[in-house]
Amino acid sequence: MAYYLGTWRGEEETKSSPIGPAGKLSSTMTCDWFAGGFHLVCRGEERGPTGERKFLKIVAYDEKAKAYTEYGISSLGESEYSTGGSIVGNKLTFVKNLASDVGGKPTKILYIEVQVSPTSYTYQAATRPRWGNWTVIAEGKYTKVR
Repeated sequence: MAYYLGTWRGEEETKSSPIGPAGKLSSTMTCDWFAGGFHLVCRGEERGPTGERKFLKIVAYDEKAKAYTEYGISSLGESEYSTGGSIVGNKLTFVKNLASDVGGKPTKILYIEVQVSPTSYTYQAATRPRWGNWTVIAEGKYTKVR
């Protein structure tokens, strides 16, 4: 998790989906250790096709489950809790369950991130309704600025 310490800038593109409209998205995120050094707390803001959004996420490693967890909230009232995150080589993978249904259906997001270098990572997010196929809804690149 120490990889994420510092401030990151993201340039992203969202695709039109039931979750939101297509468009360019730019973001800034700063991550620091929480007291004790067991949890990473990241605060950020983004601007995109739906306007401004501030967010907070807490990332931890669950020793018992041998997996990463992530809890996130936003200024738009969104919340999500993800378990079972794994890092294999330079790839982080999470399957996230959205707290609210999309179009009346429970929705999952497959989030895959690739650490390209010590100061850069790319990601891709895909969604699917409960029994549908995965569809890419966003992708982008983050660069460490501090």
